[in-house]
Amino acid sequence: MNAAPSTTALDTTKPLAIAVLAMGGQGGGVLVDWIVALCEAHGWAAQSTSVPGVAQRTGATIYYIEALPLPSNAPHGLKPVLSLMAVPGEVDIVIGAEFMEAGRAIQRGLVTPDRTTLIASSHRAYAVVEKQTPGDGIGDPATVLTAAEASARKLIAFDMAAVGEQSGSAISAVLFGALAGADALPFPREAYEATIRAAGIGVEPSLRGFAAGYERAKAGTPLEITTPPKKAVAAPKTPQGDYAALMMRAQAEFPSEAQAMLTAGLQRVVDYQDIAYGREYLDLVKGILGLDRADRGHALTEAAAKYIAVAMAYDDVYRVADLKTRASRFERVRKEVGVAPDQLIYTTEFMHPRMDEVAGSLPKALGRFIESRPRLFQRLDKIVNRGRRVRTGTIRWFLMLYILGGLKRFRRGTLRHANEIAHRDAWLARVKQAAVKDYELAVELLNNRRLVKGYSDTHARGLSKFDRVMAAADKLEGRNDAAEWVRRLREAALKDEEGVALDGAMKTVDSFLH
Repeated sequence: MNAAPSTTALDTTKPLAIAVLAMGGQGGGVLVDWIVALCEAHGWAAQSTSVPGVAQRTGATIYYIEALPLPSNAPHGLKPVLSLMAVPGEVDIVIGAEFMEAGRAIQRGLVTPDRTTLIASSHRAYAVVEKQTPGDGIGDPATVLTAAEASARKLIAFDMAAVGEQSGSAISAVLFGALAGADALPFPREAYEATIRAAGIGVEPSLRGFAAGYERAKAGTPLEITTPPKKAVAAPKTPQGDYAALMMRAQAEFPSEAQAMLTAGLQRVVDYQDIAYGREYLDLVKGILGLDRADRGHALTEAAAKYIAVAMAYDDVYRVADLKTRASRFERVRKEVGVAPDQLIYTTEFMHPRMDEVAGSLPKALGRFIESRPRLFQRLDKIVNRGRRVRTGTIRWFLMLYILGGLKRFRRGTLRHANEIAHRDAWLARVKQAAVKDYELAVELLNNRRLVKGYSDTHARGLSKFDRVMAAADKLEGRNDAAEWVRRLREAALKDEEGVALDGAMKTVDSFLH
């Protein structure tokens, strides 16, 4: 009798699946190496892969780990077949080094309520898609929090970037500690710490960060979403006495509702140019104050204080050069990169000047001479209109930009300044005209200056949108809902760079005006 053929049972034990989403500089690779080493030290088979993003510019790197405990009687050299990519609905642990990365993991279906432990830092690092929106494109972290609480089996989230900074370690160490505190892996705390020691790099700071992350995860403190702080207004580099006199004038001549915005605006324009420019700023705002109404909370003066400062402190080549060579900027870059005091850092700027900016920085008569001759303008544009990588850490490039920034004292005589002043004065004249008949419309016309921002092409696009909205306001004048429609047009213009939303809103306005 023939024996029955032998069959080999296929082991279908599912491995533990871990996804890590981290941006450039957050130590995602180090964290993944620690997790793999931890698993292998306990006799597990572990494999890690990664799909790189473009660092912090457009997306995070997605690391994926699969780990499987090998049976005690497994033959030597047994290597299970593990997957190279996370599968939606099949991930046990998701680690997000920034809160919106946790949101992206939820969108991809990597977080499920019956399976996934979600560990995420609650701090925000704005993505390019948030920054490039002309208006407020910042995503709402509260939406991510609601989704995380509904989608994850267990959620651990706190500001791990702040904890890492306080402990003098990288955020990766805090994330590793939070992973240990989540009890998502069957290993004791000592095993995690032994893994850090075995790596042999930055051991003490990493252990401090790990301990802080572990304790916070165990404590289960309420989640606090933190956003990057707003940039502080730089103190003006001017004689204190003259600046103090300007501040005293602002406090004496303007209502309390506008004081905070006046202070910020005055600092901005004085830092931009000089004390005389600050006096001009107050004179312009006072011209609007005479048309304001106390029963409306002086909203007109407050808006004027904000947006007249924006109009006066426009970005030109002198401003860009000045900002790029300030000691405060180099210090900020050093802090963001996290370099040690004894380390050197070189900054490379990408600059793409057009002939428009060059002509604008010239004396008014010369700039207009060049602009009035298209063939000459085009020839010169071919010479200057190309990208340049400027290393401001070198003497040559730093001195060139530093000298260029110092030329701001001649700004008032340039073609660009003459154009900006003409455009500003026409705008304010339009505001004053509207204020006599329609207070709300005048406020919205002031707020329209929000559309004009940036430098080079960005400024040109914003200025074009501003002019279109102001032209529509002329047609809407006299309607009871004129202010509301101007506000809607402005919000549409701020939704995208190309002006697609504004085109649609303008068609709507045209439909009921004709």
